[in-house]
Amino acid sequence: MALPALAVSPVSGQLTGHGMDGFYRDGRRVLSRCELQVAGEEPLIVQGRLAGAERARFIGTTRRAGERGPDPEIRMERLRSADGTEQITFRSSAARPVRLPVEIRLGTDLAELGSVAVGLPGPELRAAVHGSGLRWSGTGVHALVSTTPSPQDALASPGLLRWEIDLPPGGHRTIELRTTLEYGTGGPGSPSGHHRYPVGVRIPGPRTGTLTPRARSDRPPRPWTAARLECDDHRADALMASSLDDLHGLVMRDPVAAADMYVAGGFPWRCGLAPVEALWAARMLLPLGTKLAAGTLRALARSQQAAPGADFGRIPGALRDAGPHSPPSCTGIEATLLFPAVLAEARRWGLPEQETERLLPAAERCLTWLRRVTDPPGGGRGYVPDPVPGGPYRCETQAHAHRAALLGADLLDACGSSDASALRDWAAGLRNRFRRDFWLEDPAGGRPAALLTADGRPVPHLGSTTVHLLDTGLLGGGTSAPGLLDAAQTDQLAGLLGSPAMDSGWGLRGLSAKESGYNPFGHRSGAVRVHETAIAAAGLAAAGHEQAAGALTRGVLDAADSFGYRLPEMYAGEQRTTGGAPVPHPAACRPAAVAAGGAVHILVALAGLRPDVPAGTVSVRPLATAPLGAMQLTGLSVAEQPFAVRISRLGMGMVETAAEGLQLGS
Repeated sequence: MALPALAVSPVSGQLTGHGMDGFYRDGRRVLSRCELQVAGEEPLIVQGRLAGAERARFIGTTRRAGERGPDPEIRMERLRSADGTEQITFRSSAARPVRLPVEIRLGTDLAELGSVAVGLPGPELRAAVHGSGLRWSGTGVHALVSTTPSPQDALASPGLLRWEIDLPPGGHRTIELRTTLEYGTGGPGSPSGHHRYPVGVRIPGPRTGTLTPRARSDRPPRPWTAARLECDDHRADALMASSLDDLHGLVMRDPVAAADMYVAGGFPWRCGLAPVEALWAARMLLPLGTKLAAGTLRALARSQQAAPGADFGRIPGALRDAGPHSPPSCTGIEATLLFPAVLAEARRWGLPEQETERLLPAAERCLTWLRRVTDPPGGGRGYVPDPVPGGPYRCETQAHAHRAALLGADLLDACGSSDASALRDWAAGLRNRFRRDFWLEDPAGGRPAALLTADGRPVPHLGSTTVHLLDTGLLGGGTSAPGLLDAAQTDQLAGLLGSPAMDSGWGLRGLSAKESGYNPFGHRSGAVRVHETAIAAAGLAAAGHEQAAGALTRGVLDAADSFGYRLPEMYAGEQRTTGGAPVPHPAACRPAAVAAGGAVHILVALAGLRPDVPAGTVSVRPLATAPLGAMQLTGLSVAEQPFAVRISRLGMGMVETAAEGLQLGS
């Protein structure tokens, strides 16, 4: 994946036209079939794997008639890039020259990604011979495959290209395919009336005017530092590296301001800016620098409702499923409440003051929206309703609002605003109300309500959304902000999250296995969501529940091992058994921004970094239990300077690299 381009195939490397197979560009399938045969047979694929976020390598062998012995003499490698290029190389170990007949069958439907993802592809289009390859035409759009060397035969009807490859003893030969996309109404061969550009190129706005092809090397750079983890458990190293690679594949430039970058939500459902996922990923990658957060915040500030009215200050967002016990929630509300918190924490990690000042007006508009919706004309309950005025009032939404108020007040203090005190008073009132209205006592010690209905009735089911009650955010001096729960309630929630009903052994279920409506495959009713498990682990560690935090961390790492270290957005919440493996969710994004970001977050959280760059301090409070053994994190960033820390097997932390003048706290 190298958005806005990507390629999907099974481990065989053959694009069969079935399912999601194909090269895609800007949400359109440019090529759906690319099937290779050598000497009339498909190569035997012995290995297929990612060679990076934007490349895959397939290794195979091929046997010819009359070849003796078990050892293959002809090896084949397909190196496929997301930008639409593919190199097929044949290597010979034979003692004599070899002639290989090679055929590649190609096809496409030029279908939209969304249609393909829901199982509604279009009919395959008829090909036409064009130059050194084939061309297909749809309404206003065309696909072209060109090759080097040119084929000996190009047959339009079956979409077939043929070569006779001569391999000298010990020699090799390569066929290169280049898949490109054209927009316009010009017919095949027309020198004008269409624009052609490589699949890896972003369309700069409306599809009119001259387009300048962008070189493949012009992929957006990684808007974070080259962080690296070395751990006693080497699986953690692999998870960190793979997650950052996946995130790079999801990086996109804002079409309005190319210098601003954010990560897309994930493939196949959210291959564009998804505000909540982008903010969570940016927040979770703050230990690797503030550039991603700054770009994400600037992009979202441009989408914010700035006109006077009921939605002033709100960031738009879609509805999403909230499980069997409540109506859909609104991602725009969560994004609006995340915005000031991410900005405040980015400042703590070292976001330059001029960047903070530039984004402060958008954060203030978010906070204005927060105060208005909790104190509407005619009165209200003092809670943030989600998704509509009048409720319901979700526990996680109140947690987001509380964090936004406290961290927003921190921001306003730093900028000399007089509104900070009022925000802190509002947050204190919310804490009092929440502990009274949302906490449900029972013989087992009590639990937080998942939500209050419009008429104030608590809904008591236990789910993973309660983990947000543990995520309070960073204040000055590296301290954690107070939470909505008191200490005893926090301890009780920690026990509930660590119980077998919630912890599947691979991570936290979206809904307790004891609740009605539990479904291990349910989006919000039982499936394990990686980023909520990561939030829980970090929150539990900060609250002193290190054993529970360590168990969740090891469970996610074990699941990652099963998934080849590319964690899906979610997977089934079935109970872990000896010798078992986590079951993929059929509709999960993979790669997914929040899963990859959550993997980084859960690993970096083990070091317990708590910076306060404006005050010139950083503290290191690692887990004393050292659940993954000794670890060393290098290439982090605090105060926009390199930062490295080592954690011993006894849970002792030692800073190895830090910005000059940065004071180290306990």
